[in-house]
Amino acid sequence: MRSLTLGYSPCPNDTFIFHALTHGRVGCEGFAFKERLEDVETLNRLVLEGGLDISKISYHLLGFVREEYCLLRSGGALGRGCGPLVVSGKYGHMSQLKGKRIAVPGKYTTAALLLRLFDPSLDNIVHMPFHEIMAAVAGGTVDAGVIIHESRFTYAGLGLKKLLDLGDWWEGETGHPIPLGGIVAKRSLGEEALAAIGNALRASVEYAFAHPAEANGYIRSHSQEMSDEVCSAHIRLYVNDFSLDLGAEGEAAVNALLSRAEENALIPRSPYSLFLP
Repeated sequence: MRSLTLGYSPCPNDTFIFHALTHGRVGCEGFAFKERLEDVETLNRLVLEGGLDISKISYHLLGFVREEYCLLRSGGALGRGCGPLVVSGKYGHMSQLKGKRIAVPGKYTTAALLLRLFDPSLDNIVHMPFHEIMAAVAGGTVDAGVIIHESRFTYAGLGLKKLLDLGDWWEGETGHPIPLGGIVAKRSLGEEALAAIGNALRASVEYAFAHPAEANGYIRSHSQEMSDEVCSAHIRLYVNDFSLDLGAEGEAAVNALLSRAEENALIPRSPYSLFLP
């Protein structure tokens, strides 16, 4: 039995997706998985260092690790109406943010990339963990913030207002759904192992859809600060048909994001394909 490290976040969409795989509901013959739950930017940095065999990462980070890691087709977060939001407590329009301090949830997050693609002149960037951003904006430590995950359901309660939905901007600009995060695995695992892992991951998503309540205890154990309503809304927003399989539409969206990032010199150009040939 070969043991592989598996990284994903404690957010409800990830614990919902990975519960079956890590709790024996579905298997992957010949492999066992040692899970590591971290916030997405920590996962990004671990993968950048080659520290995980399989992991959820931001699609922005994929642009830096394509030589070592390939993309798997299941388990990711990609869709419409689910993009990062730019919020502020004292400003009402994006044009007012020139030179202002804007918090983003990590250097390698897709949220950070989208902000740069939207307006490269917004360059007074502060990196901080995603769960600290709303309080920093509300407290005046920063002038605005790019929020992700469950924050999009709760920001108004802190007196913050939305200046821009970066997902809406991306969809209007390109016509593609927004690729937020995907699952990658080391190319060195080999084609046969990667196929087996990909099948097991899809089976885990299928199991989650078929038994949606079974993972509730696991999900809640990692999301104690969220209400049941926010947990459910989080899963509905980020887990969808693209989580089962990227398909042609999802693959085109990922390629569009990486191509734009390359054109703007925000990631290195790469000869490697997204998937293992």
